[in-house]
Order: sequence, then structure tokens, then C-alpha cells
Amino acid sequence: MRGYFYTKTFLNLHGNIVNMSTECATNSAVLLEAVKSIIPPLTYAQHKGQHGRLATIGGCKEYTGAPYFAAISALKIGCDLSHVFCTKDASPVIKSYSPELIVHPVLDKNGGVEEIASWLPRMHSVIIGPGLGRESSILENTKAIIIKARDLNIPLVIDADGVYLLAQSPEVIQGYTKAILTPNIMEFKLLYKKVLNEEPDLSQLSDSTKKLSQALGNVTIINKGASDIITDGKTVLINSSEGSPRRCGGQGDLLSGSMGTMTFWAHRYYSSTGVGDDIHQLGQPTMIAAYGASLLTRKCANLAFAKNQRSMTTTDMIGEIGYAFRCLFE
Repeated sequence: MRGYFYTKTFLNLHGNIVNMSTECATNSAVLLEAVKSIIPPLTYAQHKGQHGRLATIGGCKEYTGAPYFAAISALKIGCDLSHVFCTKDASPVIKSYSPELIVHPVLDKNGGVEEIASWLPRMHSVIIGPGLGRESSILENTKAIIIKARDLNIPLVIDADGVYLLAQSPEVIQGYTKAILTPNIMEFKLLYKKVLNEEPDLSQLSDSTKKLSQALGNVTIINKGASDIITDGKTVLINSSEGSPRRCGGQGDLLSGSMGTMTFWAHRYYSSTGVGDDIHQLGQPTMIAAYGASLLTRKCANLAFAKNQRSMTTTDMIGEIGYAFRCLFE
């Protein structure tokens, strides 16, 4: 089955194939099975932390909701322990949202990078960016954390102002294939121009996204939009499943949080089974994590919108995570 997918593979959730020869054809059932295969079963023999210890780096005085949404989403899809490393001002607010999260007010602290670094070896994956803000000292600290996480070979999900940081210093993530970047269209354009020194062709967004991934050394990118374009510079997947016409803030945080858990599961599945890059012919484990999280986020949005219509918020979506997960993957 080697080579089943080629670099011009385009799929949507319904299994429709675009620009793809018949010998390469597959359907959504194959993609769903790929996601299901990485999800660990629940048994009574498990211990706390076995299914994921996750860190979210973000949260400042102005933005406390985003890191909460990411961290609680990671917890609700199945990681066991969810940490938030934020600024001092953000900490009591985030703690007030939920007793489930472990909150560390160290991101703006003298010596805070070293303190976070001491925790990193215990983490299975790290989300960078929700509610990070753009204060230069915080961005410098975050850059140092990314480098330390890379040195430890920890899977990364980089979102929001984390992508803005990469648009200033793309070398920080260059060639690190355990990272997933989750830009919206404006963040994508900013990063693309910095890396390739030209404007992206938005009429050929799949090709432009793949080109950026290749320029970054095959880092996986999920370009969020009406359809989510997911690529590692080799394979391209497009998820066009129905979400919601309601575009409330925070939906991307649910995506990055669920992806943080799924990327740990995917990497663990790869290493434990020894399947290498041939798992369901999808390439890197980051591709499966990104695709699974995209499916889940859109399903949550669809369910929440059906109930709440115009008043839907991300909190409503988070309330649908358990049911959406069961509908899709169990």
C-alpha cells in the first residue's frame, strides 16, 4: 500500500476526490479509521497521566478565555492533566473558570522560562499561543520555550499569536515535523509572506498552503477556513464537513486544544506500533491529529449551532465535545 497517497491528494469528509487519479482514490471511512486507530481505549488498569499531560502556553491580562478554551478542550477529549502557563494577571481569572486546570502564573516572571522548562519533560505535548498577546518580552520567553520543547522532541501545536511569533522568527520552527501550525487566513498570509517573500495565491489556497509547509521543512499546517486545508507538504487533506455559520471567537482554541491531545496520541501510536510513515498511508502522525481535531471541532460547532443558532458561543461547543467525540470516533 506504499504510495497510496500522492502529493496532489485532495479529500473532503464525504470522500469526494479533486485533482486526483482513480488509482489514488479513497474515502472518508479510511480517514476516520486512521483517527480511530490512535485513540487509546479506556480500561480500569490505567493510571492518571497515562493518556496525556498537556501544557498550554498563553494567557495574559487581556486574553484569559483562549487558554482556558484550549486547555479544557484538551481535557474533555481525553487527556488526563491539563496545565496552563500564563502571566500573573491572567492566572486568578483562568483558575476561576475551572478547578480542573493546573495554572502556573510564570510566563512573565523573572526566571519564568526556566521554571516552565523544568515542567516540560513531564509534558506529552504543548500548545503555544492561545491568549498569548504580543508583548515583546512575552514573545521572547515563548520563543525560548519553543526551542526548549524542540530540544526535548515534544509535539507542538502553534496557534493564534504563536503563529504571529513565527511570522517574526520562522527559523524557530523550521524543519520541526512534530509541530502543527493552525493559522487563520490573515495569519497564513503574514507567515507566507515572511517565509517566501511573496504574497500567497489565494485562488490556489491548497497549493499555497502546501508550498509554505515545504518551505518550513514539511511542518504540518492546517489552514483554517470555510474548508480546513491540512498538509505536511506531501499529502493534502481537505475537510469540508459542515460546521456552523456562527463565527464566535474561541473556536480555534477548541481546535488547538483537541489537537494537542490527539497529536500526543498519534505520536504514541506511531512509536508503539512501529508503523512509521505508512499508517493508513497518511504520512506523519501530525496529519492524523490535525484531521481528527478538525472533524471534532466542526462537529461540535454543528451540534451547538443546531441548539443555539445565533446565540451560539464556544462554551456551547465545549459542552458538545463528549457527544461529538462519540458520534465520530466511538
